[in-house]
Amino acid sequence: MDIMNLIRDPPGYLTASLVCSLGGFLFGIDTGIIGPVTVQDDFKQHIGVHPSPTIHGLIVSSILIPAAISSFFAGRLADALGRSRGIAIGSFVFALGAALEAGSIHISMFITGRIVEGIGEGLYLGTLVVYICEITPPRVRGALTTVPQLFITLGLMTGFFTCYGAVNIDSSFSWRLPFLLLAAYAFLFSAVAFLYLPPSPRWLSLHGRMAEAQHAWETLGVPSADREKIINQVDNTTSPNSITMTETPVPTPSPTSIRSPDKDKSSLSSLFSPKSRPRLLLAVFLMGMQQLSGIDGVLYYAPLLFQQAGLDSNKSTFLASGVSAILIFAVTVPATFYADKWGRRTSTVLGGLGMTVTMFLMGGIYTSSSSSSATWGRYLVIGCIYVFAVIYCITWGVSIKLSAAEIQTPESRASATSIAHGSNWIANFAVALFTPLLLDASAYGAYFLFGGCTLLTAVVCWFCLPETRGRSLDDIDAAFGQHGGWFHGGARTEGTMMKKMLKISGLAGRRRRVTLAVEGSDRLDMS
Repeated sequence: MDIMNLIRDPPGYLTASLVCSLGGFLFGIDTGIIGPVTVQDDFKQHIGVHPSPTIHGLIVSSILIPAAISSFFAGRLADALGRSRGIAIGSFVFALGAALEAGSIHISMFITGRIVEGIGEGLYLGTLVVYICEITPPRVRGALTTVPQLFITLGLMTGFFTCYGAVNIDSSFSWRLPFLLLAAYAFLFSAVAFLYLPPSPRWLSLHGRMAEAQHAWETLGVPSADREKIINQVDNTTSPNSITMTETPVPTPSPTSIRSPDKDKSSLSSLFSPKSRPRLLLAVFLMGMQQLSGIDGVLYYAPLLFQQAGLDSNKSTFLASGVSAILIFAVTVPATFYADKWGRRTSTVLGGLGMTVTMFLMGGIYTSSSSSSATWGRYLVIGCIYVFAVIYCITWGVSIKLSAAEIQTPESRASATSIAHGSNWIANFAVALFTPLLLDASAYGAYFLFGGCTLLTAVVCWFCLPETRGRSLDDIDAAFGQHGGWFHGGARTEGTMMKKMLKISGLAGRRRRVTLAVEGSDRLDMS
């Protein structure tokens, strides 16, 4: 079906998917406003404390651990009450947290609001993509599952510019207004989700409510020929707890499906089998390193970074932060549509090297007092921040979550992806908590640390990550080896890559025999 025809005469599933995707807009706004708000003098006066770097990091990061914990229960809530009601409840809790932040009179009340907001965020955010996958035909599912990510970047831009517009208000309203607006958006979204979004027909079918499921299909305007495809395919096309910029959905079973205890036990046992364990470790590494690249340090603390670079007023730093959000939104659009045309492995390696260069360049400028104080040095740092954000969005923002899911075996994909996303939450918390401390202790230390993480990831992916774009599950299994050994060569042949590895390690030229089984085994016999 032509996309223009869909726009001219939108079916119910398209409208419902777009409304559902507005949940990403809330998440983006919160990410955009928390950094600018916490550096305002009026905010510091009204919460009763001048935050140290430790307190500053705690304020920003306090939303993350509650979100990680509540996300584990999001599937249960969505299974019990339905996807749309789970989204409505989560966003309502999120709105309550934002309202607490807007009305805070002390730091403890503000942090409590952040915790409540995080609980709501964890409850609804992961369910967005699950709901979209369960109501959309396969031919348009890939495009529609990327819309929440677009709304996240739009929310990020909106949050930065809301703070830019409110900074000159001569009262506490300068920092309360962004949270008041966020609370209003969230309450409105919760009401619309509860009243407008139809229940998932697949969820109704799972609960034996077939007549209601049939009515929901008709309300959503899904053709009869597509309904059976959705039922049969959706378990292999949704990944909870993630919103990924990709044109095709990640082939990850949904833990929100109702499974028997025997299947759950089988999934857990297969997760740590010799075949699955290396892939799980690689996915955990990738998802953790995605945050240790420093991207959320840039997003949360953009005003602080621009102040360090020489912009000396809140208005200037907020404007610079808003410009970075515009760039992120602008590059997210083509990255979304071209995600499935770029190789995952190539994108991850080249993106890691590009971010390493920008981070090391900023760190090198700050190590030289003459360069960091010069006008050209300040503008180069600001430019590097922009370049870093762009590189991340068109490479790691797309490829890493895809790779982490696609390399897993079918029987362990759901559990492995959930654990990998747990490492992402934990690393995100660490970055949000410790970035202010690193910037306070050293002008350059954070940049070298994040650059080192991206360089390490690029090296590991060069040797251990296979190319998964357009490859079948059998091809990926063959790349890792039948018995679960580490990948031996990416898009190249196993023997070619092994020769390169031996050459790098200094073993090339010695009289060693390397036997590498391509099909039947992944043994490495060196004598």
